[in-house]
Amino acid sequence: MRNYNPLERPVSNDSHSLTVHFSFSLLQIMDVDEKNQVLTTNIWLQLYWTDYYLQWNMSDYPGVTNVRFPDSQIWRPDILLYNSADERFDATFHTNVLVNSTGYCQYLPPGIFKSTCYIDVRWFPFDVQRCDLKFGSWTYGGWSLDLQMIEADITGYIANGEWDLVGVPGRRNERFYDCCKEPYPDVTFTVVMRRRTLYYGLNLLIPCVLISTLALLVFLLPADSGEKISLGITVLLSLTVFMLLVAEIMPATSDSVPLIAQYFATTMVIVGLSVIATVLVLQYHHHDPDGGHMPRWTRVVLLNWCAWFLRMRRPGEARVRLACHNASKQRRGSLSSLELSVSQGVLQHHPQVTNGNLLYVGFRGVEGMHYGSSPEPELLCPRLVGGGGEEEVLRGAGALGGSSALETELTQILEEVRYIARRFRGQDEEETVCSEWKFAAAVIDRLCLMAFSIFTILCTIGILMSAPNFVEAISKDFFT
Repeated sequence: MRNYNPLERPVSNDSHSLTVHFSFSLLQIMDVDEKNQVLTTNIWLQLYWTDYYLQWNMSDYPGVTNVRFPDSQIWRPDILLYNSADERFDATFHTNVLVNSTGYCQYLPPGIFKSTCYIDVRWFPFDVQRCDLKFGSWTYGGWSLDLQMIEADITGYIANGEWDLVGVPGRRNERFYDCCKEPYPDVTFTVVMRRRTLYYGLNLLIPCVLISTLALLVFLLPADSGEKISLGITVLLSLTVFMLLVAEIMPATSDSVPLIAQYFATTMVIVGLSVIATVLVLQYHHHDPDGGHMPRWTRVVLLNWCAWFLRMRRPGEARVRLACHNASKQRRGSLSSLELSVSQGVLQHHPQVTNGNLLYVGFRGVEGMHYGSSPEPELLCPRLVGGGGEEEVLRGAGALGGSSALETELTQILEEVRYIARRFRGQDEEETVCSEWKFAAAVIDRLCLMAFSIFTILCTIGILMSAPNFVEAISKDFFT
């Protein structure tokens, strides 16, 4: 070492190039920072070359087969990681160089390397990442230092809980710059790793699927419960929280949208539309009967076509409605009751007729009147009040003695009866209108339940199955 110069390239002829064989041993993938796009690995570099000035005769030094030199005392190639993200740039721990009698040098510096890596999050969490580690000489060109590649060693690799190592293929490249004619070789190893999806499946995907399923329960909840809108808004807020969790670990890039973000966004759209549909259902269910009758097209589409398609029946439709085909018989019975009531009033109190008799006659006449009710306006039975019974009562009153006061009192009583009948008839019509709107709301609920269920299932299968390695990831992580 007396005349040895560590700055001199160790070749017999300066016009010759020095061949350096390069490789590394990958021990562990320590971290993949998607947000900052930095890969942290534990690597042992392997550099082999022959130093012409470090040869000796074994016979002159018996028993000395190899010598260890500090790397600062002899020449060593300045191989660096080009895409380093470390603060010191060179993250290797400088160790001794092992040299044998033929001048063959072995330099194995370990280090924790931080390298820049483009993280493609399009298929997250079913993604496969490819991170390049580009090594080369910083000052020597290809005519001075010929860098040759040896396959990477992964026999001592320690498994990572988040990533599966697929392989570490390498290639040798030569690049020409405008400044020089000589090539600049480099060795690039690509760390291919597949994300393990069990963690993200249990903590993000399965809760999202369950929450989207809860959104369908909005259409099964009765409208009178008053909790339909609350349930929809709660589900929407839950999805928003999960979206924020995903956004925290994803890089702020517009190059691609993560697969899980697409699924969350689609689910949020479905839940938002379900809230809008719920508002429409509640508006139909609580429709004011004084606001007008249902439009004809709404009646045809919802109450006829959609109800037939969904196999839904109106409440009370199967109930047997009597008295409609016997309206004439009921009318005759009502008139006979009125006449009998008047006759009884005459026999009991003749010739003096008092107000009590008038009330007796009036209410006895009402006893024979029948008020049918039906939820369908077209099935309403004919009303008997006002259909001729009043004239019979008046004729009976005239038979009492022709008293004008008696006729006046009976007329007032019959007016009151007509008023009561109109009120009952109006209440029946309002109930019919309300039942129509409520049935239309139930049809919309059932229709939305089927449509949103199909749409949710198709979106879930279509988005998740679009990942290239979805089946492989599920089979390895969930069933092994």
